[in-house]
Amino acid sequence: MTEKKRTAPKGASDRAAPKAQDAKSAKAKGGAAPKPTEAAPPKKTPPAPAAPKGAEEKLSPPKAPSAEVSAPAKKPERKPAEPPKAPAGPVEPRVPARLKVRYRQEVLPRLREQFRYRNVMEVPKLEKVVINMRVGDATTDTRFLDKAVEELTLIAGQKPIIPRAKKAIAAFKLRRGIPIAAKVTMRGDRMYEFVDKLFNVALPRIKDFKGISEKQFDGRGNLNIGLREQLIFPEIDYDKVEKVRGMDVTLVTTARSDEEGRELLRLLGLPLRQPETA
Repeated sequence: MTEKKRTAPKGASDRAAPKAQDAKSAKAKGGAAPKPTEAAPPKKTPPAPAAPKGAEEKLSPPKAPSAEVSAPAKKPERKPAEPPKAPAGPVEPRVPARLKVRYRQEVLPRLREQFRYRNVMEVPKLEKVVINMRVGDATTDTRFLDKAVEELTLIAGQKPIIPRAKKAIAAFKLRRGIPIAAKVTMRGDRMYEFVDKLFNVALPRIKDFKGISEKQFDGRGNLNIGLREQLIFPEIDYDKVEKVRGMDVTLVTTARSDEEGRELLRLLGLPLRQPETA
């Protein structure tokens, strides 16, 4: 019986032909025949990364507020402040300056009537008093400045300030920054008390005093008085004075002219020089 020849499918012969040719060409060149390629294993997909812990909390729905609401904490009650204790001894009422009372009761109505001011605030009044004592000896010895400050404190009733030189002058042996004077600025009741003492006690004690000249006003209602010695004030002890010193006293007012300022100070007691009659 004749064996039937098995015939390969058409597609198989076509696929095997190039492989056989490649094997023959590899043998002819002296190399080994290439091995048949194996199918690559299927790729494994990596597992999905786990979500962070915070993400679950963010994605989770917000919790509903609880029905119970905590009551607000009570603030501690403040105790009422204790009233100040009264002093043991009797308290004497503060008496205003005599010249200040005189200005309110007598001077102000007369000025308003004389100059016909519409408003009470237009009436001129004393604003401040400035005392300046120059101490040139302080350039060589500061002990003289300490004595001048002590005397000016007794006169004014308050501690003065010490101005310093702003520039150097070789002719006067003056260097920049060294103390050269003592200055006091007074206001309020202390100012009225000093002016009262100046008009009624200090100025009359000047030898051959005939009054304050009208030329000593500066044109704006302010008065400048130059004193040659500090001995005219009753607070200064003659035996304790080392050197006689002069001072400048400036009375600053709110007057707009010399006429208004002169009339204000005259009513307060300023001794003005009488005009000489031929």
